[in-house]
Amino acid sequence: MTFIKTAASAGLALVIGTSSIMAKESSKFNYVVDRFADIEVLRYQVPGFDRLTLDQKKLIYHLTEAAIAGRDILWDQNNRYNLQIRSLLENIYKNYKGSKETSDYKAFVKYLKQVEFGNGIHHHYSMDKFVPEFSEKFLDAQVKALPAKKQPKNLSVLKKVIFDPSFMAKKVNQEEGKDLIATSATNLYEGVTQKEVEDFYAAVKDTTDLTPISYGLNRRVTKKNGKVVEETYKIGGLYSPAIERIVKNLEEASKYAENAKQKKVIESLIKYYKTGDLKDFDDYSILWVDDTDSRVDFINGFIESYDDPLGMTGNFESIVNFKNNEASHRTEVISANAQWFEDHSPVDPRFRKDKVKGVTAKVITAAILAGDAYPATPIGINLPNANWIRAAHGSKSVTIENITQAYDEASHGNGFNDEFVPDAATRDLLDKYLFITDNLHTDLHECLGHGSGRMLPGVDPDALKAHGSTLEEARADLFALYYLADPKLIELGLLDNPEAYKAEYYKYLLNGLMTQLMRIEPGKDVEEAHMRNRKLISEWVLEKGKAENVVELVKENGKTYVKINDYPRLRQLFGELLKEIQRIKSEGDYEAGRQLVEQYAVKVNPELHKEILDRYSHLDIAPYRGFVNPVYTPVKNDKGEITDVTVSYTEDYLPQMLRYSSDYSTLTE
Repeated sequence: MTFIKTAASAGLALVIGTSSIMAKESSKFNYVVDRFADIEVLRYQVPGFDRLTLDQKKLIYHLTEAAIAGRDILWDQNNRYNLQIRSLLENIYKNYKGSKETSDYKAFVKYLKQVEFGNGIHHHYSMDKFVPEFSEKFLDAQVKALPAKKQPKNLSVLKKVIFDPSFMAKKVNQEEGKDLIATSATNLYEGVTQKEVEDFYAAVKDTTDLTPISYGLNRRVTKKNGKVVEETYKIGGLYSPAIERIVKNLEEASKYAENAKQKKVIESLIKYYKTGDLKDFDDYSILWVDDTDSRVDFINGFIESYDDPLGMTGNFESIVNFKNNEASHRTEVISANAQWFEDHSPVDPRFRKDKVKGVTAKVITAAILAGDAYPATPIGINLPNANWIRAAHGSKSVTIENITQAYDEASHGNGFNDEFVPDAATRDLLDKYLFITDNLHTDLHECLGHGSGRMLPGVDPDALKAHGSTLEEARADLFALYYLADPKLIELGLLDNPEAYKAEYYKYLLNGLMTQLMRIEPGKDVEEAHMRNRKLISEWVLEKGKAENVVELVKENGKTYVKINDYPRLRQLFGELLKEIQRIKSEGDYEAGRQLVEQYAVKVNPELHKEILDRYSHLDIAPYRGFVNPVYTPVKNDKGEITDVTVSYTEDYLPQMLRYSSDYSTLTE
């Protein structure tokens, strides 16, 4: 995908370019909700919701209910003990009667908040297991104080999961040379090795099929009677109780569809949830891409595969949204010129699309975040992921501007630019142009980057294996970086200064070379796909441009800074790397892709890492951010009919998590 994750959470302040509606409605809004560990929790607004029609509000309400109904699925996908541990922790929290000032209790609450944010026992970004700072003795005492029916029968196992750092240590392991399935703690595979899974899919895939299904997307792979088999997520299959509730709310939503196309999209998704047939998912995806008339839109399903060590099975996620008509002008201009961008790409003409089809793009207002898009969320989306659907039917791209707005507002005055940007001229450039160029980067990444290029006939879409996600994100980022500096953006009226692109170039390299390291623990490698992508690009251009002194890391007063000496040449280097990564994808050149990732994207300079962590420690900036959702409440008359839907922003972090567990638990006993 497709989901682009923001650098704003690493501390960059994005300070201009907000829409007038958002700026007006956010002036007195309290964005920050909670802060713990390495996390800051924010609120986001839903400007314009009150101006929707009643049927649009009803549609959004039922779609949000369908979104939250899938919450337990993601928790169970992340680890088979997650739901039991969540239940245990929440019961202790709700039944606790001791002093809330003890170190054990405070550490327990911190751990609970971390687990809720990670949708399980592992960090959402680093994939490392959370380390509890409370004692086993404290846990034992709290379990003993619970009512008998709330005491887990397998406490010894759950304690091992919580307290043993070597047991299920990594949600997703990407270390080269390891069995990535055996060493990953996700619940997507059971009793099988990496080789067995790769051999299984190699045997069932039809490499001559020009419209292949997304193998493994809604499947868990396990063994039965010594034979590798798939178990399907569907009604009557895995996760049936949760999917039944999703479908029930989708059926309600379909009553308020804006048009016949949208109604057919919802009905097609329902069919897929009932059959589990991935050809039905393709039919739904094609219908979804074709619906460009509806203002309200949504994603709901098993979509992104970043948390599968082999990049196949999709995590449950959902985002409900509606179009921001005012802000969508720039994405509409970009998508209308998609063919020009494809034709002028620096990649080998063999790998360009002769005809770009169905590229649609818009700026949206998120109404609800759910599954793998909550609490941490993307700032952009491009779907569907199937390459043949993109080529034949196109794709939809969105930039979620009320989310970027929330990041922006919460970042004011955090001291980041003063600490990491050495000169006033660059800081001024960032102040003036980073918000718009950052949003344009997201637009280009999602609207065109993921949809650009083509694979050669017969190339397996999964040929790049564990490195596929990193290389795909790098390809889309490079496409966006290359075109940000193109005079075409000035011609199209998307930028008003030919120097504006330098703001995003500087921010991107600063993040890729230095500041994203704040998210890595000392001694650890970079593992998350988006972080690897940014590091790969930044380290590659640093090395390849060394002879010409294009980019350098300089020391001033004992601090390291990024210095860009030749912006035009830097753009050329972005184009050269884009050309190579497109070749790798188009030809399915696994070895070349592996070498790029392992050489440039993984290893961390320990001295620079220590310096970055020290400098951040003085700023008190949370490395990661996420959100609580607004609360939608239907207003009903005496007949039980919905006469309005209101939205409120008063629910706090843990209360929302506890309410979701109480009201939307579908897979717990």
